[in-house]
Amino acid sequence: MSKSVLHGITWQHRRALDPLRASVDTFRYERPDIEIEWDARPLSGFEFQPIEELAASYDLVVLDHPHVGEIVRTACLAQLDDLAAALPADAFVGPSLESYRYDGRLWALPLDAACQTAVHRPDLIARCGRAVPQSWTETLSLGRRAARQGLRLAIALKGVHSLMTFFSLCANLRRTHGGSADVSFLDHDTAQAALEALRQLIAFAPTETLDWNSIALQDAMTERDDLVFCPAVYGFATYAEADVTRCLSYTNFPGLREPYFAGSTLGGAGLGISSASRHPEAAKSYAGFLASAPAQLAFTRHHGQPARREAWENSGANERFHDFYRNTRTTIDRAWVRPRHAGYLRFQHAAGGLVESHLRGDISETNLLAKLSRLYDEADGIH
Repeated sequence: MSKSVLHGITWQHRRALDPLRASVDTFRYERPDIEIEWDARPLSGFEFQPIEELAASYDLVVLDHPHVGEIVRTACLAQLDDLAAALPADAFVGPSLESYRYDGRLWALPLDAACQTAVHRPDLIARCGRAVPQSWTETLSLGRRAARQGLRLAIALKGVHSLMTFFSLCANLRRTHGGSADVSFLDHDTAQAALEALRQLIAFAPTETLDWNSIALQDAMTERDDLVFCPAVYGFATYAEADVTRCLSYTNFPGLREPYFAGSTLGGAGLGISSASRHPEAAKSYAGFLASAPAQLAFTRHHGQPARREAWENSGANERFHDFYRNTRTTIDRAWVRPRHAGYLRFQHAAGGLVESHLRGDISETNLLAKLSRLYDEADGIH
């Protein structure tokens, strides 16, 4: 029997790679005529490498939603509206599906759902004698109490991660709902309040905060015994699994204004199909399989973090990940979708370094906001 061989690329982490490799064996029972091989790249490549480059070498590309403007501009991926039409309207949590819809078409199917959430060490919270913070004000109060016991708050502020938390605070202040691409830092009062909130938090965090991405931060929280609480980081359910040395616990984003959980910046990952694939029918068959409820629920048995509603509501999945899904569902349902026009990723790459530099004390607030506005205007003009 002649076989179609599909090559896919995802990002390097057990949350991303393990469920996809496990899916290959299951899918083979349905379509023995299709073989799938998965490769992985570092998280930094996932965030910034042009999809056009990957689509020239791979049939299946796992991507972040801000890439879709460039995807439309370069026509490097196939549109997937026919696959989405076969799915229930509420199949995926939050704005996961809509984040891949651009210019009237759908360019990827959600595989993985994430946004910025709070995370803590239950044992260290207990030592502080405080409840888990529900707002930024409560977070700072915890920071003061923790400091008296030699404990610290934590956050990831290296490059793009500082920009994402800045965005979350801005979106929360503007009470942004899921699906809005409003760039709220252009409102200076909002931006100044968000930056002040970040500066206040840093006073209770170790200096390494400015060197950590989301993975390094959560690694540190499992390895060290002084990091009690982080109010905003891209949640990784894998750190709540039983095989983690010091298991982490996740809760809703604690913003600056009510509803405190609203405005967290959406992350996650979607699956796109190269428009240059020699096996488009086979690729669509596999993509449809991966987007199904049974396949996504199986992700949770292989360290995955699926996007399907059924998986987030499944009692077994919540038990396996210490209620990660149940405890952060409100946040992802009100998450904020970043801009997605062609040129936005150029802005994101540069802007992250600028926000980090400001938090290090190297750029004034006035200078930062002027540079961000100018960079965004320049990126917005790219088509």
